[in-house]
Amino acid sequence: MNAAEFNYGAEPSGMIWGFLFGRDAGAVRINSMQAAAWLRSAETRTAGEFIWLHFSLSSTGSEKWLREHAAMVEEFDEALRDGSRSTRIELADDTLIAVLNDVLHSFSFDQGDVATLWLNVTRHAVISVRRTPLKSIDRLRHAVTDGEPIRSSVALLIHLFHDQADVLINIVRQAAARVDRVEDNLLAGRVTERRADLGKLRRILVRLQRLLAPEPAALFRLLQRPPEWMAAQDLQELRQATEEFSVALNDISSLQERIKLLQEEIAAQVNEDNNRSLYILTIVTVLALPINIIAGLLGMNVGGVPLAQHAYGFWIVVGIVTAFTVVAGWVLLRSQREN
Repeated sequence: MNAAEFNYGAEPSGMIWGFLFGRDAGAVRINSMQAAAWLRSAETRTAGEFIWLHFSLSSTGSEKWLREHAAMVEEFDEALRDGSRSTRIELADDTLIAVLNDVLHSFSFDQGDVATLWLNVTRHAVISVRRTPLKSIDRLRHAVTDGEPIRSSVALLIHLFHDQADVLINIVRQAAARVDRVEDNLLAGRVTERRADLGKLRRILVRLQRLLAPEPAALFRLLQRPPEWMAAQDLQELRQATEEFSVALNDISSLQERIKLLQEEIAAQVNEDNNRSLYILTIVTVLALPINIIAGLLGMNVGGVPLAQHAYGFWIVVGIVTAFTVVAGWVLLRSQREN
């Protein structure tokens, strides 16, 4: 099946897409009626067959169709109803229940660009549910439509973990490129980024880490107690996906520290510029003090102003002002050298 032939959009049942795996032709696209018939015909399935059904929780028909045809475990139904966003992967009645957090398909480093994906995984079926389009699940769909072989339902889940790690690594690379540009500008003496912009980027990375950090621990717990139908090869690949995800989270932590140091450096440079401006303003004020004082005294409209009738009175006053200004400037320069 070609990716260009895929018609993206939910059916009235709320199903966005469905695939049947395990046949010679590879992944076969199915609709909700075909999926319901396949789920009912357990006795006629061939060995190695499984399906992947992806639903939009924004559709009112999704939960109804799932309850009528999918035979989900109670824990998955409760997770959907509660809208739980806490990342976890657990085993319930020989079924894997996963609540994962992923970035939106249109991720643009905004705090609202993270949403939740719920999965119900058994030996013969993978059911994924989301509210908004997510990037990792869409990468998995592209891999399936491009003909990439998927041997089991757990292999499909592991592929999703790899895609999620790749998406996270790309986000880290984009953020690191922005941080590198800020560092280069600082080294060149140009402060083009505001601390507020770096703070926004840091808050986004902190939120991503907070939402995604529990996932490696949940995967390690799953590795300790896997379901009986999980193959040894799947366990090995799951371990690799866990390590990739842990590395990506460590990169996020390192990037947060870099951003923190950059914020402190920008703040120090801004304070230094402000102090320099205040020092210059202070020098100008001190140098202008003699002429302001003398001009104020001589400008009083009272009798007895000295040198008012003197032929060289103006030049005498200018000389006095110049002398006081030179003395004030000399005192400032001497105190600056001593400091």
